[in-house]
Amino acid sequence: MEKKNLSQQTMERLYNTIVAEKRMQPGDKLPNELELSEQLGVSRATLREALRMLIARGVLEVRRGKGTFVSERVEEIENFGFSDVGQLRGQLRDLFELREIFEPGAARLACRRATEEELAEILQCGAAVENCIRAGEDRTNADRDFHAAIVRATHNEFMMRLLPVISRAVITAVAADKHGEELAEDTARDHALLMEFFRRRDEVGAEHAMAIHLRHGANILGVAEAERSL
Repeated sequence: MEKKNLSQQTMERLYNTIVAEKRMQPGDKLPNELELSEQLGVSRATLREALRMLIARGVLEVRRGKGTFVSERVEEIENFGFSDVGQLRGQLRDLFELREIFEPGAARLACRRATEEELAEILQCGAAVENCIRAGEDRTNADRDFHAAIVRATHNEFMMRLLPVISRAVITAVAADKHGEELAEDTARDHALLMEFFRRRDEVGAEHAMAIHLRHGANILGVAEAERSL
């Protein structure tokens, strides 16, 4: 894989924060240059170059005399025509087919391509999911962050663009289901195995562990029965 310079890496981090993880909304103002460079641990020159790339892509816009803002049209960048996520409600079979194609491969690439910092973030996010399950707390955000950390570590822009579509569909489907406790038990067990493979950077193990995790979820949510009825 071609090594990316620090400006490109910084651009990717900001891109994911805004587009994939949606931690900033259209119209939000970015922190000032000094504050943001300190948050990201990069020089102001590196940050400026990353911001220029995001402006060129239409993710950010500069308002003269006011600062840098998330573009009002940022939603158009990632939706690929799937703006009505409500169409995915109840279509669990289709959703899990997509996840079973997408996520095991992402896990494999992440094992191969993750920097040490990205690997540490994957493990940290996985531990946060486990903590939520043990405490009986809602893990929606922690689980989203875990899967986002994996996809970020693939360094594949189109995977990162597809992630928010899948994430919103998963949240919609799981929220409507009544198997929360059973899903939590399976998630805790499956994530422990997945994280062990990540620690070892075992690409094949991570790929299979993610596939098993998705199959467990599909079985609990009744997707297997839907597949057999086709």
